[in-house]
Amino acid sequence: MTQEKKRADIQMIQRILPHRYPFLLVDKVEEIDGTASAVGYKNVTMNEPHFQGHFPGTPIMPGVTIVEAMAQTAGVMVGVALDQMDRDMLIYFMSIDNCKFRRKVVPGDVLRMDLKTVRGKAGGKVWRFAGVATVDGEMAAEAEFMAMLDLPKVSA
Repeated sequence: MTQEKKRADIQMIQRILPHRYPFLLVDKVEEIDGTASAVGYKNVTMNEPHFQGHFPGTPIMPGVTIVEAMAQTAGVMVGVALDQMDRDMLIYFMSIDNCKFRRKVVPGDVLRMDLKTVRGKAGGKVWRFAGVATVDGEMAAEAEFMAMLDLPKVSA
């Protein structure tokens, strides 16, 4: 018997992640398979504040925000799998490796982020993830990153 894959809408995402506008960079997460993998989506819109300066007249989503969106997708995946809704979980970048950018991401694009856990387990603080971000099936970015989960203690 296979376990049903879960999903997180924007309301659940906000119950897991501490991020808020303008730095909440994932709109929904689907196909959450425990802590193994998930698929996140970011609808890229012209009204995002980074487009005012990156670049005027030629808006391009900054690469660092693409990587951050992948990391937030991983955070939602782990948060759903470990039942961290309303628990004030924090996640901190530790490293970003093998990061490559392959195409521009612009307003109107839907960024799809496929994330896999490379290393990490329930109760562990340090996790490693691999992510690929695509637009219309074309790779926009890929990266591996490590993060430290600051999980709140469960009071007895």
